[in-house]
Amino acid sequence: MKKNEAEIKKLLDTEHTAAKELLENITYPWEALPLIKDFILKLGNSLDPGEYDHPAEDVWIHKSAVVFESAYIKGPCIIGAGTEVRHCAFIRGSALIGENCVVGNSTELKNVILLDNVQVPHYNYVGDSILGYKAHMGAGSITSNVKSDKKLVKVHFEDEDTETGLKKFGAILGDHVEVGCGSILNPGAVIGRNTNIYPLSSVRNAIDGSSIYKNQGEIVKQRNQ
Repeated sequence: MKKNEAEIKKLLDTEHTAAKELLENITYPWEALPLIKDFILKLGNSLDPGEYDHPAEDVWIHKSAVVFESAYIKGPCIIGAGTEVRHCAFIRGSALIGENCVVGNSTELKNVILLDNVQVPHYNYVGDSILGYKAHMGAGSITSNVKSDKKLVKVHFEDEDTETGLKKFGAILGDHVEVGCGSILNPGAVIGRNTNIYPLSSVRNAIDGSSIYKNQGEIVKQRNQ
């Protein structure tokens, strides 16, 4: 992927997120990561109490969402209409979860934006990341959001390496990305729209849209259906 393909307008349909105002005022999605907390607080305080419950400080949950009693939710957090938060989900704060999402059993979220219809349904860790419309992470797939050497995260594109200035940065998934079971998305991974990641993959760098990621040395374009 070339750097210009990682612009928000190339990766994400902002009509499918309450974070539209935030995302449309920046160029690259990782620029939103330090802004998520304050944006949620501002947005949450503007929500209609006729549509959203406010069960705890800085937590807003749409009245049509289903949240299991065993789930833990720390603010700031917004959970959209029709979303299901399942048994023992662990939401650590700064989570903007869209409409009709699934946050599954033992899934952990921290400093994230999930666009509408995202599924993280089984044993996922998603931290300091943005998942696009209808993105899906298979069972046990996770984002790794801190480098082992603790240095600031770079995004490696075909044409250049880009400094993000961030110590914590997991992954950006474009719309309709499918991540196979047991995969690891390494710090600074950016995955283009409609790409499929094979199970048990270790994904680095920026991956073109409409690709099939088999391993780091084997990435092929999808054939037209």
